[in-house]
Amino acid sequence: MALRIVATRPDPAIVSLPWSTPLEEWGEEFVVPLPRGLSRHVVRMVRLGARTYAVKETQEPIAFREYRTLRDLGRLGLPAVAPQGVVAGRVDADGEELPAALVTEHLRFSLPYRSLFSHGLRADNIPSLVDALVVLLVRLHLSDFFWGDVSLSNVLFRRNAGEFSAYLVDAETGELRPTLSRGMREHDVTVGCENVFAELLDLQAAHAVEGELRAHDVVALVRERYDALWTELTSEERFSTDEMWRIERRIERLNDLGFDVDELDIVTDLAGDEIRIQPRVVELGHHCRELQALTGMNVEDGQARRLLNDLAAFTAHFDLGREDRSLVANRWMNQVYEPIISMIPPEGLGKLEPAEIFHEILEHRWYLSERAGTETDIFDAARDYLATELPSRPDEALTTPE
Repeated sequence: MALRIVATRPDPAIVSLPWSTPLEEWGEEFVVPLPRGLSRHVVRMVRLGARTYAVKETQEPIAFREYRTLRDLGRLGLPAVAPQGVVAGRVDADGEELPAALVTEHLRFSLPYRSLFSHGLRADNIPSLVDALVVLLVRLHLSDFFWGDVSLSNVLFRRNAGEFSAYLVDAETGELRPTLSRGMREHDVTVGCENVFAELLDLQAAHAVEGELRAHDVVALVRERYDALWTELTSEERFSTDEMWRIERRIERLNDLGFDVDELDIVTDLAGDEIRIQPRVVELGHHCRELQALTGMNVEDGQARRLLNDLAAFTAHFDLGREDRSLVANRWMNQVYEPIISMIPPEGLGKLEPAEIFHEILEHRWYLSERAGTETDIFDAARDYLATELPSRPDEALTTPE
């Protein structure tokens, strides 16, 4: 049987991998010590040159289906791992057939939920993970994607200005549909609650979480946060013509959540006394697109919001409000952001993303200023943070498997 490789952006080095050997037997020559989540399949992380991939063994039809689904999600701009290709037609040295393999790009600085708890997370951080999972689920539902197997195990988490962003890593049961019914959304939420409950009990049994973990309360939070976010993003709002300001307020609330509004469906009653609006929300990423337009940086939305806030403070401090905003952003980059990032020692670059380190320096400055009773210079705060806080953080770009 001939080896068949279907890939979006072919990496010639993929051919050199030992496809005639079962994945679980691949040695250190190919496998790198990156954390892996729980999976029903054999999964290995491999590095080829400067690039790192996740390789998962599965049945050929399932591999191709998931590959196509992940490509569709990528085209829609949804947060999911990027598919690299499918390797089929594998046989071992004796001519016995081996499973097909799905190859995806490793998401840098991402961690499975279990690894996060070995990186300092406590039970009181779990609501942040729930929020990230819920935002991901709502975004998928807004794009008419039925997940089918919502769980903490099927996502990767990246730090996002002290919170987290979630990325879909397993789309095996997922399906993009012409429209997504309320019943299908409810099914996803119910499955998510059941899976998260089981995963939390597993963490409890393994004594993997520091602090009190109340699984029932967390599961209730999944449904509560989902319903609240879905309602805010999609619900119809009625008000009188004397309250037109509420249109702008609704858009501001959605922007604060990080979502852009593509259009508003505005309808007045026959008498013209009452207005009904319903937003069409298109995408999360309002702040990261704004920051990227100003600076060229591509970061998580929460990080972008924090950096934009610092840019606004810089603008106010130097009374630059009447200047062109892109020129002010360039000045902020040259005078504040880039000099601080250049202070990070080489051994600290694998611990957190630069934008997350900058966020933590801003947090550190606030604590130092509160303790001193006066404003601490950001460069003094950066030096103190890099000397006292960052060295104790574990690497998240490259860590040892659990």
